[in-house]
Amino acid sequence: MRTRLLAVLALLVGFVAPVSSPAWAADSVAVPTVSGPIAATTAVGDPGHGYPFLATDVDLAAAGYVEQEFFVSGTATRYATAGTATATVVSTGHPYATRIVVRRPVSAKAFNGVVVAEWYNVSNQWDQEVDWFQSHEHFLRQGYAWVGVSAQRAGVHSATGLRAWSPGRYGGLDVTAGGTINDDSLSYDIFSQAVQAVRSALRPKLVIATGHSQSAGRLANYYNGVQPLAGVVDAVVLHGGGGVLRTDLATKVFRINSEGDVASGILSAAARAQADSPVLRAWEVAGASHGDWKLITDYGPLRKRDIGTYPGGFPGEPQTCALPSLSRVPQHMVQNAVYDHTVAWALRGVLPPTAPRIEMAGTAVARDALGLSLGGIRLAQQEVPLRVNSGSNTGPGFCFLDGSSLPLTDEQLAGRYPTVLSYAAPSVTATAAAVRAGYVTRSVSRDPAWYSDLRYLIDEYASAGRIDARVAADLHSSLARAEREGTAGRDLTAIVHLALVSLQATLRVPDPAARAAVLRATSALSGVLALT
Repeated sequence: MRTRLLAVLALLVGFVAPVSSPAWAADSVAVPTVSGPIAATTAVGDPGHGYPFLATDVDLAAAGYVEQEFFVSGTATRYATAGTATATVVSTGHPYATRIVVRRPVSAKAFNGVVVAEWYNVSNQWDQEVDWFQSHEHFLRQGYAWVGVSAQRAGVHSATGLRAWSPGRYGGLDVTAGGTINDDSLSYDIFSQAVQAVRSALRPKLVIATGHSQSAGRLANYYNGVQPLAGVVDAVVLHGGGGVLRTDLATKVFRINSEGDVASGILSAAARAQADSPVLRAWEVAGASHGDWKLITDYGPLRKRDIGTYPGGFPGEPQTCALPSLSRVPQHMVQNAVYDHTVAWALRGVLPPTAPRIEMAGTAVARDALGLSLGGIRLAQQEVPLRVNSGSNTGPGFCFLDGSSLPLTDEQLAGRYPTVLSYAAPSVTATAAAVRAGYVTRSVSRDPAWYSDLRYLIDEYASAGRIDARVAADLHSSLARAEREGTAGRDLTAIVHLALVSLQATLRVPDPAARAAVLRATSALSGVLALT
């Protein structure tokens, strides 16, 4: 007991949460021993790897946040899961040691009381925090705490897992009971105990379990089989997959899937057929892909730093897919709303809005003449397209998951949008409609993706020699000032800086198509800012 108390106090250094754990929090799940925070022994990026794997490059200090890593150990129960049935205990008392990464507000007053506990995805044979990459800007704005949990064998024990990546830091971790249990059947109780440790330390009013792709599948099994026994999470977000769910639990579960998840079968037909209910919501985002532009551009630099290679589709890397990979539809803006709706749903019983499903033509996604999918949640990038974004692609590796994004030609753009206003007005209208429907948050204008998309657009034209390099640099400078103001919620000042970008483009970009492209984007973004 004293060891556990000291461990919890270590997690609470400088932080006492303003809320209490729910009275119902399960006593059946052990509070493990927690060690840390584990000090870094090298600088981030040093070949000695004495720092947390994939340590964030986000400026947490500027947001009033801190990143800490802890080791969690104890004895775990081995569960057998089967479909929608409650799990059965196979055996107990298996020793384990793993790690969690905590990113939380430094000040208790800045903590909104909600922990998002992410089950690390290990499809690449190492830990990857997909949902952090997608929604971290929103978490920081709203005061969420985020916790990553290393629960599976591949993330710890594979040839590229934690133990191999840094034997000095992670050599003592083991989620296989000394190599005797290699089927991840301990992962469910390890995840439960990690959440229980976080509950004991941060005393949140709500814990949302989240996971992407393979992790969504693991969490679907957890929801069906282990949550009825453990009861340590208050809600579950399944992102990009997750199987058929039982219908007799009170725990809320929210599915968010891309067009690519529907097209590829990542989301099974049986799971997709489950109707919304008082405890289940399912949203599908048209034009979005399983792995998308936001994920890869945020994750790529960290993967290069810690693994040595960029992921497929990263800007500047050779294209290997049949079409330019990675949908540019910003599904993360919808995912941000999912977390906020889940909080209101679990805490106050406020049902999230329903959403139309992506339309099908037999077993394939239905598409218009341009190739855009029909139905689903339709963001401005899909409703008023500058590119044909799709969840589908072909080619080696993960091409079938990365979707595609094919820019419209100059002729297509000029035909569809003969004036800047003919693009900007319907684009702003589509964003306003998404806000009213609750599919994106009311703070959507503060999302940095609006600005990064414009930066990439300028770079693409500059690389093609259609915007002078010095002009591009000046556009970037004005855009950076607009981003600082807009992401901070100073909308009017951001609009002024965007007007300067537009003026510079008008006066200094002679290529009419390149100039029109910049003016469309700046005008539409100014309109989105004016909404707030």
